[in-house]
This record gives sequence, C-alpha cells and structure tokens, in this order.
Amino acid sequence: MTSHVDSLDPADRRLLRELQANARRSTAELAEAAGLSTSACHRRMKQLESAGLVDCYVARVNREAVGYSMMFFIEATLDSQGMGHQSAFEAAVARIDEVLECHLLAGETDYLMKVVAADLADFERIHRDKLARLPHLARLRSNLMIREVRRFEGVPIRSR
Repeated sequence: MTSHVDSLDPADRRLLRELQANARRSTAELAEAAGLSTSACHRRMKQLESAGLVDCYVARVNREAVGYSMMFFIEATLDSQGMGHQSAFEAAVARIDEVLECHLLAGETDYLMKVVAADLADFERIHRDKLARLPHLARLRSNLMIREVRRFEGVPIRSR
C-alpha cells in the first residue's frame, strides 16, 4: 500500500493519534480532542478509512481475563522455501486459534508466531497436537514470555 503520510495535515495526524488511543469515544469527543468540529471529524474519519489509514476498529480483550495466562513466541523453520510449502504452512497456521500472530521473516528463522495458552499443560497440547503437526516444518523453537515490557498501543503518527 502506498504511504499516505505526506498527505496528512496536522489535524489528520491528531485524529489518528486520538483514534488509536480510544476509538470508542463519540465523534464529538474525538473532535474536541483533535481540535475539530464534529462534522469535520466525521468527514476526516471517513476519508482516513477510505484511504486505508484506518483499517478496522476492535476491542482489545485482556487475554488473562479470558483464561490465557501464558504467551509464547515460537520460531518456525520450514524444510524448504518453496512457495507451495509456505502456502500450506500459512494456511494451516491460520486455522489454529491460539496463534494470535504469524509473521514471515527474512533471516535464519522463517516464521515467528505469537501463541497463547492457559497453562503449561495447555501449551504442551497445542505444541503436540497443532504446532508440531504443521506441514513442511523442519524445526520449532519456543520462547516463554515472562513479562510484557511494552504493549502495542498503535503506530507512531509523526508530525512533519
């Protein structure tokens, strides 16, 4: 996607920051926080959505509150770099609910997955029954997250 950052004026940038901080606020509240009128805020929000700068609105659920007390970062290496192997691996990963994210990497490891589990027994089950059975897998390496140091709160929206 082409970057639209150069076309953003200061009001658009403020609005994007405010939306990332809390998109659940009313348009009037967002408008006040961004220094806009309500109608200008609504119009700009629609323009930001149409341009692809805002691609969805979601609620961030507390994983621990819904029973996932553990998080792992799993490195996966495939047995071949063939396109068919990548496609099959990615399709299989997409069907595993506990995999929150999966990223194709450049470097020694092919993929990095963010995986949640209720406890160690649950992780063992996920690993044995789901992850270890992924197609074209040569190696898995698991890393247990001890503590979240910085949580994703949105991408930086810089001033020009």
